[in-house]
Amino acid sequence: MIELDEIDRALIKALSEDATQSAGALGRALGLSQPATWRRIKRLETDGVLAGRRLDLDREKLGFGVTVFLGVKLATKGRVSLEDFERAVSAIPEVQRIEHVLGMYDYRLRVSARDISDFERVLRRRIMTLPGVGDVEANVLLSEERRPGPI
Repeated sequence: MIELDEIDRALIKALSEDATQSAGALGRALGLSQPATWRRIKRLETDGVLAGRRLDLDREKLGFGVTVFLGVKLATKGRVSLEDFERAVSAIPEVQRIEHVLGMYDYRLRVSARDISDFERVLRRRIMTLPGVGDVEANVLLSEERRPGPI
């Protein structure tokens, strides 16, 4: 575990709220100089605490009004089937996130589609034909709220 002081935690919190802030603006808010803030950001990146900055898209405004979480249980298990499944599911553009999980299902997928009929097409023609797919359970997202993390 990496040692973080209160300033590091405040910097991480500020970046998690808006990663586009400049080092100067962050420094002013935290009582640091721009170079000191920049050095802290670089150290957090080098240490792997900050793994990247992501763009948060409004999927609905882009025409993707339905998000579905799929639990996928593979019919066959083994190293080859896991790798084959992961490679194949990664090639489906509607699949936004792939999580290998422990529990009732082997994978949890986040799928974005234009509407329910578009999701059905993706499910039938692309996901259900993937190597090793067995049971699938779908949960349609009704609403989403971002909660602050533990920092």
